Amino acid sequence: MSNEFRQALRLMRRRNPQLAEDGFHRLRDIAADHIEELIEEFNNERDHGIRCWLLELIGDARSDRALPVLAAELHGDDAALRDWAVRGLQNLDTPESRRLLWRWAQNRAGG
Repeated sequence: MSNEFRQALRLMRRRNPQLAEDGFHRLRDIAADHIEELIEEFNNERDHGIRCWLLELIGDARSDRALPVLAAELHGDDAALRDWAVRGLQNLDTPESRRLLWRWAQNRAGG
């Protein structure tokens, strides 16, 4: 894990809203290079707000490696995480992500 990634992650977890936002934006700039670390942090995180930010970053990375995490949250009970999963799958824009979104929409519509 790079020092830059660790520092940005630490900032994102600060109680100071501006520092947390700064950390988030630093991570956004390097998300694609650290997708595995983001997924690991997401899986281990307990704070709901941080989990939402991490899932947003995972989706913004536009990596095929994010597909299993995004797919799992698409079918989860947490509406906020589900919304970030939808956005992440839309950003990914692969045949598989579009198929997942289509099936999910059909199930919601009762079809």
